[in-house]
This record gives sequence, structure tokens and C-alpha cells, in this order.
Amino acid sequence: MSVSAGDLGALAAITDAVEAGAGLPEILRTAARALNASLILIDRSGVVLAVATRSTADERSLMRATEGVQTVDLRVAETTVGQLRLRVRERPPDGTLLRLVTALVASEVDRVRAPERASEQAAINFQHAVLARQIDNRDDLLARGKELGIDLSHGASVVVVRAHPRTPTADWRRRLLALVRRGARSVAPGAIVAPVENDGGEVIALIPENSRDAGRRVAAVVLRELESGLPGFACAIGRSRVASDPLNLRRARDEALLAANVVEGDPDRSELSFSETGTYQLLLPHMDDPAELGRFYEETVRPLLLYDEQYETDLIGTLQTFLECDANVNATAARLTTHRHTVRYRFERVRELTGLDVSSSDGREKLSLGLKAMRVLGIAAPRGPATEPGAEGGRVRR
Repeated sequence: MSVSAGDLGALAAITDAVEAGAGLPEILRTAARALNASLILIDRSGVVLAVATRSTADERSLMRATEGVQTVDLRVAETTVGQLRLRVRERPPDGTLLRLVTALVASEVDRVRAPERASEQAAINFQHAVLARQIDNRDDLLARGKELGIDLSHGASVVVVRAHPRTPTADWRRRLLALVRRGARSVAPGAIVAPVENDGGEVIALIPENSRDAGRRVAAVVLRELESGLPGFACAIGRSRVASDPLNLRRARDEALLAANVVEGDPDRSELSFSETGTYQLLLPHMDDPAELGRFYEETVRPLLLYDEQYETDLIGTLQTFLECDANVNATAARLTTHRHTVRYRFERVRELTGLDVSSSDGREKLSLGLKAMRVLGIAAPRGPATEPGAEGGRVRR
């Protein structure tokens, strides 16, 4: 492969822009002329760094990656530093020219963004240390926070955000992080937003409470960002109370996690504060060491969940509805649009599987706490059609 004189001139123009420190927008415009294409430059967290398009409609088309848009990952060594999206205007550019241009752009992105990434990583490390209570001196914690641009002297709250794609899409985890970061910082500029280690589908935001109800407002803005930026995703947002002492932020993290786990089991809500979790708050002490909570779940409702998974029934859902209907079988049957005899049959299955009888207050109490333990542990109930063949009789298979 060879590069023509015209291509060499285009590369020289890009090199001149890099050497002159013209900035990414000018470098991208030069690259767009060299490739005769519309371009958008996006960093690895999903933030748009520069745009070189002919119109607003052209820009929107590139952002949505519609038909005819080519996406090129920008790499330096083995590290992805960003993404270049392009739409050619006449004919596709020479492959060698495209590789050379993207290599130049990638190296400049890496150089320009390196200090910011280092600062971002320092902030993420600080967040992890604060929420794990690895910093036990308040003055030291406040000083380190101010160095990173977050003022915790008036306290802070924690917001946990989760997203579950109903249909998998490329780079959705990066998009999630970018949306939460943008939403949080639009309300609380010093907020530190970081993905949970080993789980790209969960993000934690540390929100400085420098203004009234910052945590609540962040949760509301982030939810709107996710609804518009991640359509087709199921989202759950949990937020803590304000921790006036930043040394108590580990507890705030547990509060936000508990609220997120609880709201994930509620099909009618996507956001919940710890103060709205009611009796679930009694289980907060088990968030750090959930072994006891897990044992209680195992001894109560886990057999029901396993049965539902195996036979596509809905014993868990029926039991939850029954408890919400104040243990009224007729009301439960009406809400589930099924016959009361079917509901009673399901409760016989519950008794056989767990040894707990819903007709006794002790049985209901243990099963209710078992369901709460399941939610706090973040265990989702299977959603079966709840149509047990032969509901008029039969025994539970052991």
C-alpha cells in the first residue's frame, strides 16, 4: 500500500495542527478535510470531545450511529482511548490514510486527556477509600477531598445507579457511566462518580451536600438522563440519607445499596430513598456482613424461588401479593385475576416447600422477612406465567 502526494499533504496538515497545539476541535476539522468525511470524536467514557460535521442533522446522525456511519476504535498500544465516528461524503478514504489519521488523532487524545484521567482515577480511588472507611481522620479526609474538588465539610450522600439492558448494546456500560457523571455533576459539580469494581452495570455517586437536597435532585436528574440516553433499559436508583459526618459515608453507601436492592423488586418505581424503605431499614446492619441474612433467606423463601424457576410458577409473586393484601385470599385472587382455590393451592405448595403456613401469624411474619431479606440481598424473583398444570391437586416434588 502507498500514500499519494495529496494524502501526504493532508497528513502534514494534521501534523502541523498537532505540533502547533491547535486543540482537538481544530485537529478533527483538519482530519475531516483529509478524509473528506464528517467526524465526531468521543472519549472512552462517552464524552464528545470534538465535532466536524456539515450540519446539526449530520451531527445527530453520527451521534446515533445510524446507517452509513463507520465507527473506529482509537487505540494507543493495547489501550482504547476513544472512538471516531465518520460518514464519508463521496468515496471511502484510502485505508492506509485512515489508519494514519486515526493513529495521529488517538495519540493526541491520549496526550490531552492523560492528566484528566489521572485526576479522575485519583478521585475514584478517594471515593473507594471513603466509602470503605479506610480514612479514619476527618481533617485528613476533608483536606484530600478539597484537593480533588469535592467539599465534604457540610456532609454528603450516596446514590447507587444500576442499569440492565433488555437488549444488549455496544459500550452501554461506558454510556451509563457518562450519563450518571453528567447528571450528577450538573447538580453537584464536585460529585465523584465511579463504576463498581467488576460490575460495569452499577455506578456509585458520592454527592457533596453543598446545597439543599442535592442527593434527591441528583437522583431525579440522573433518572431523566437514563430515560433519554439509555432507552429500553431497566434502571434502579437508590439514595442514602445525608451523612453530616463524612466518616459515616460507609453507612450511607449501605443505605443507598439497600434502597437500590429494594426498588429493583418494584415494577412501578425506578428510584427510592433509604428513608422510604420502611421496615427494610431494620436489615441495614446486615449489609456489610450478609451471612445471617443469607441464612434466613435460605431457610424461608429460597425453596419457593427455586420451585418458581424450575416450573415457571409464581409462588413468590403470589405470596408478595397476599402480604400486600393484608392476608386476604379473595383480594389476592382478584389482584392476580385468578381463582381463590388456585391461590390456596399455591399456599399449600408454600407450606410443603418451607414448612411455614401463611394462615398463621408466625408463618406470615417469617415469610415476609424472608422476602425482605431476598430484596436486600439483591436477589430477583423469577417471573413465570403462574399457570401450574393440575392446580387442583398434586404434591411438591422433593
